[in-house]
Amino acid sequence: MKEKLQKIREEALERIQNSDNLDKLNEIKVSILGKKGALTEVLKGMKDVAAEDRPKVGQLVNDTRAAIEEKLEEVKKTLADKMREEKMKAEVIDVTLPAKKNNVGHRHPNTIALEELERIFIGMGYEVVEGPEVEYDYYNFEALNIPANHPAKDEQDTFYINDKIVLRTQTSPVQVRVMEKGKLPIRMIAPGRVFRSDEVDATHSPSFHQVEGLVIDKNITFSDLKGTLAQFAKELFGEDTKVKFRPHHFPFTEPSAEMDVTCFKCKGKGCRMCKGSGWIEILGCGMVHPRVLRMSGIDPEEYTGFAFGIGLERIALLKYEIDDMRLLYENDVRFLKQF
Repeated sequence: MKEKLQKIREEALERIQNSDNLDKLNEIKVSILGKKGALTEVLKGMKDVAAEDRPKVGQLVNDTRAAIEEKLEEVKKTLADKMREEKMKAEVIDVTLPAKKNNVGHRHPNTIALEELERIFIGMGYEVVEGPEVEYDYYNFEALNIPANHPAKDEQDTFYINDKIVLRTQTSPVQVRVMEKGKLPIRMIAPGRVFRSDEVDATHSPSFHQVEGLVIDKNITFSDLKGTLAQFAKELFGEDTKVKFRPHHFPFTEPSAEMDVTCFKCKGKGCRMCKGSGWIEILGCGMVHPRVLRMSGIDPEEYTGFAFGIGLERIALLKYEIDDMRLLYENDVRFLKQF
């Protein structure tokens, strides 16, 4: 028995010493000290050993186990240190190399344009107000002097949820809601998403953004409107920008106009952007119709006001010289990185 234990010990220590990885070391441990290992088999044969010899044999078994376990821990530590050293060498970091550049997001052209508009009008003392995108027919049409038989209410232009609820076609309903509160004077802009049943092409989309503006106070005139929008154009497109107003018709304003600015690309000389005219149309405006004031509970004999509507996408397309509106909605990172 003594010779057998000595042989198991010598062979085990040699195998452990020659192990070159932790997996192999674990296999050796199982083959010797496991339930079916060589040392366990010796312990099972203790019943055949004479009673007076069992203490000596048991001591030999324990000494053999202790020596093997000690060697296992020694080699295991050596292999673990070696693996860690190799890993450190493989993962060495050259601190002199430039760091990896973090990819950060980019603001959308619409967002940039909107922040610019808000900055300009807030600087003039305007308040930014928001309202619901799903709107009552009354606020979207009737309260804005658009009667039931008006062409703008045709289903080809408006998304109807039912007879009384629509997806708003403009942000003007927000102005009506503010006027109904009766807190005067009013100086506000209402940016937001609007919806119209348009075919998708380079200049149209069924979902786009508008910024409506409204001023209500005593003694407001068309001159105030012209001066406000002229200042807005100068701050947005440059100090040398000029404006002109052309008569137009909107149901909720009277008189109404469309405003053009001198082409900021050619400075009015004529180019591809302004189609050779030297002018670019950017918004519609006018004096608030007395009937609209009256329907919102404001006395048109005492108060007057003006309103204007700006297409946000149009500003973004012009300011950043984008020739296709669809680019704004395709979420192409290569396009967005340019802004």
